[in-house]
Amino acid sequence: MNPTVPQEVVAVAVRPKGSSGAGGWKTTVNGRPDYVATYAPIGNEPDKQWITIDNNPASPHFNTIYAMWVVFNAIGSKPYVSTAQALPDGTHTPWTAPQRLPTVNDTAGDTYLLPHVDGFGTVWTPVTNFPAKQGFSTYNLSLDYSTDGGRTFQGPVPVPGAQNVIQPPYCCYQNTNTRSGITDTFAVGRRLVNGRYPLYVAWEDYSTGFANLFLSASNDGGATWTPSKKINDNANPQVDEFQPNLATSTNGTVSIAFYDRRLACPAFGTAEAAAAGLALDTNNPHYPNLPPYGAPNYCVNGAVQFYDAHLNAKGGNLRLSQHSFDPELNAPLYALGTDITRGFLGDYFGHDDSPTQSFSSFVSTYDDGTNREHRQQQLVATVAIP
Repeated sequence: MNPTVPQEVVAVAVRPKGSSGAGGWKTTVNGRPDYVATYAPIGNEPDKQWITIDNNPASPHFNTIYAMWVVFNAIGSKPYVSTAQALPDGTHTPWTAPQRLPTVNDTAGDTYLLPHVDGFGTVWTPVTNFPAKQGFSTYNLSLDYSTDGGRTFQGPVPVPGAQNVIQPPYCCYQNTNTRSGITDTFAVGRRLVNGRYPLYVAWEDYSTGFANLFLSASNDGGATWTPSKKINDNANPQVDEFQPNLATSTNGTVSIAFYDRRLACPAFGTAEAAAAGLALDTNNPHYPNLPPYGAPNYCVNGAVQFYDAHLNAKGGNLRLSQHSFDPELNAPLYALGTDITRGFLGDYFGHDDSPTQSFSSFVSTYDDGTNREHRQQQLVATVAIP
């Protein structure tokens, strides 16, 4: 252990305009690491860090950088924000002192900060509250926001349809020994609706014993919200659709990418089953018939759903991945008490839209000829926006 180096940090890397190549990143300020916040190791664990920049030249807070994260202390977590100003030479002003964000009843079970800046320069972030009194089995979604460049924050503004939501078991989804990551997602519309930039929230609900996804929007700064709308259109209700990821386009389109388990695993003896590595899946205590050839609600695909700015569906769910994958293979293990056999699918899911294309990145263990050991690899899927 190096006593001169903080043991837990939130830090940033900066890529100046015009940089090229992998070495174009700046990770230091005046010869020292670019720390946003530092913590002692005992009882303080920064996590769920996220960053956004106000890149709108018409905004009163143009070039403001917002860094957000939570600090876990045992099972509790508290959300924080720090800001800086981006400068033309690829540097930035010093980070402000971390400021704790407002939460429901000033509780200590809040996480999943996903900041976005609207066209007026207001920065918004969801805050997901997990009430300890309910054994962290439910969660409540709210929004915090700042209109003064992050100097002060207001909220939390509750999302009515996303209160007391039943969350999936910490581990695991049915039939598998693997859990995923973030249960909800947030985005700001890029086109005005009734003179305001829409706010969109989507979340995962396990109230039926299977994961379903829901979506709601506000066109008046969070004062009112549309009724919750189910996103996934699987005919069989006994499958999981989980980990939603929102994006918006300048043409008004809203999209949600997610993990999808409606398709059964490939059948025994098929080329798909061989490339998916199903024969290697022989040590899962949650499914009796291994390897999982033809198993329902087991293998995973990426999927996406598109809407217009008013949440009218543009077609149905679209499959993003060409091949199903087995989430059990080489899943990173984590500890739950003394049990270190549980796997993690991860919250490694990216999603963004251009005016004409939708881009998603997500995990797969499928061997397309480049993944012989069936490791968790990132795929990038591109689909035209309908």
